[in-house]
Amino acid sequence: METSLAPDSYDIKDIDLAAAGQRRIEWAERDMPVLRQVKERFSAERPLSGTRISACLHVTTETANLMLTLREGGADVLLCASNPLSTQDDVAAALVVAGIPVHAVKGEDNNRYYRHIVAAIEHKPAITMDDGADVVSTLHKQYPQQLRDLKGGTEETTTGVIRLRNLARQGKLGYPVIAVNDARTKHFFDNRYGTGQSTLDGITRATNLLWAGSKVVVCGYGWCGRGVAMRARGMGGRVIVTEVDPIAALEAVMDGFDVMPLEQACPVGDVFITVTGDCNVIDRQHFAAMKDGAVMANSGHFDVEINVPALGEMAAKVTEVRPFVERYEMPDGRALHLLAAGRLVNLAAAEGHPASVMDMSFANQALSAEYIAKNSGALGKDVYGVPADIDNEVGRLKLQAMGVAVDTLTEEQIAYLNAWEAGT
Repeated sequence: METSLAPDSYDIKDIDLAAAGQRRIEWAERDMPVLRQVKERFSAERPLSGTRISACLHVTTETANLMLTLREGGADVLLCASNPLSTQDDVAAALVVAGIPVHAVKGEDNNRYYRHIVAAIEHKPAITMDDGADVVSTLHKQYPQQLRDLKGGTEETTTGVIRLRNLARQGKLGYPVIAVNDARTKHFFDNRYGTGQSTLDGITRATNLLWAGSKVVVCGYGWCGRGVAMRARGMGGRVIVTEVDPIAALEAVMDGFDVMPLEQACPVGDVFITVTGDCNVIDRQHFAAMKDGAVMANSGHFDVEINVPALGEMAAKVTEVRPFVERYEMPDGRALHLLAAGRLVNLAAAEGHPASVMDMSFANQALSAEYIAKNSGALGKDVYGVPADIDNEVGRLKLQAMGVAVDTLTEEQIAYLNAWEAGT
């Protein structure tokens, strides 16, 4: 396969994988009608003409369709991976053949991963797109001189939004960022239904375990945890939820799940899934209490939720028994199994979220980039939500594509909702 790009402008595994990647990108596009409509309008209006965008996202078929949409809108796009294990190498190759520089290889080590982050920064973007805030963080720590040239950025995931809000709280955020994760058409659907389905998909592909009858311990009951717990129960799992937030724990109880401290769940759990966004959720004391054969997987953004270094120190022997499955043999004879080295199991061992749900998330990304390009001068150095009209339009277009109609308020009802006089 050939590309118009210079050899030093991209770093991928094998360009000859491009044909397979192109077929899969086209397959995903079938289920992305909202993004397709955005792309058609972008092609006509070119709202991002001349805008350099550096995207640090999971290199998947769905992301490829977002990159093609941005380019159709006139953007000069470069893509790097937001996780060392999430890249689909055939997709990376297909994008390079299509003329979009990609710096991503599945299984890349930490040094190569950050070389790719630097490549995204050296693209001199006006807009950043992040999934985990690694580009934003590296910009602030190592390239502060570039911050003044940035119009704005977007952030895809909960973990990244937390990092950005911490930066903003300290008065150190150097440019405006839109928290795409906080859009209703993102976290209600992507986080819940996408993470729920894709997490179980990744664990199933890696282990071939039977969910029915298994005791599944879900650590965290945010939108992602809700989705994982819901789907595990739907597969016949007996679900236990662990939480630190009393309101989230109460919600889990009233949703019908058992709730208990993690240490109490360890002796009975068969599968443990972390979706918290915090570090060392499963730690030494939990490894010590788990029963023989327990399986651990993470679906939070970073590989810090399961204390993998501590697990390695406690084990007498570590063996890869299947792709993405490592057996940690403990001195007392128990064997604990870790999936995908503690990284995102849904992207490492499977394909990530279905295209249909990413359709809404990435429509939000594209429209937020357009919003930044048009309104950057009016935005301060802070974290913003997706404008309500964009969020609502994405929801409207998705319903339209699904053939679903909804009611509209009458003028009388609108007036009533805006009045205060009426009472009992």
